[in-house]
Amino acid sequence: MDKRVFTATERRRYINASSASGATKVLPRITRTGIYGPSEQKAASPLHIMNVTGTIEALLNQKSGEVWSVTPDATVYEAVALMAEKNVGALVVLEAEQLVGIISERDYTRKIMLHGKRSRETLVREIMSTELKTVNPKEGVDDCLVFMTEKRVRHLPVVVDGKVLGVISIGDLVKHVISVQNATLDHLERYISGGYAS
Repeated sequence: MDKRVFTATERRRYINASSASGATKVLPRITRTGIYGPSEQKAASPLHIMNVTGTIEALLNQKSGEVWSVTPDATVYEAVALMAEKNVGALVVLEAEQLVGIISERDYTRKIMLHGKRSRETLVREIMSTELKTVNPKEGVDDCLVFMTEKRVRHLPVVVDGKVLGVISIGDLVKHVISVQNATLDHLERYISGGYAS
């Protein structure tokens, strides 16, 4: 088990260096209609009309910068204990500092409890999710919200050049949406009440 803390400056350094070299590649890519693989096409959804301002980078900078992780050879019990201790719903799984999977409370419930396995005797590599979707910090919050809602994905690792800078949860996005909506309502109320000069 390990923790990596990235400051906002460190995140920007990775992001800017990657952008300058043109090396950033995120698969599946994020389009204005969501995050899909190269062969997938998706019809328009009512969610696509949403316009939630902000980027994943900005959202990530509002978080603590801590990236909690486990190795594939840790036990599921150790992973679940760490999630409970840090009050997070998922951990990235790193091997030689490379992202190889993600383990969540859902994995534990569906792959351990329902199958009668023992968490102290089962390794993380046996139940972790390996078909990962990742997001680039330059992408928009609205795109990620559409994808995570439609695909029922609860956690997205934020990755640049193979390095995990953080993890965004659906809860993070919902909180951001609420914040944006509250700010918009506040501006409208001030405008209506004459709070702005004409």
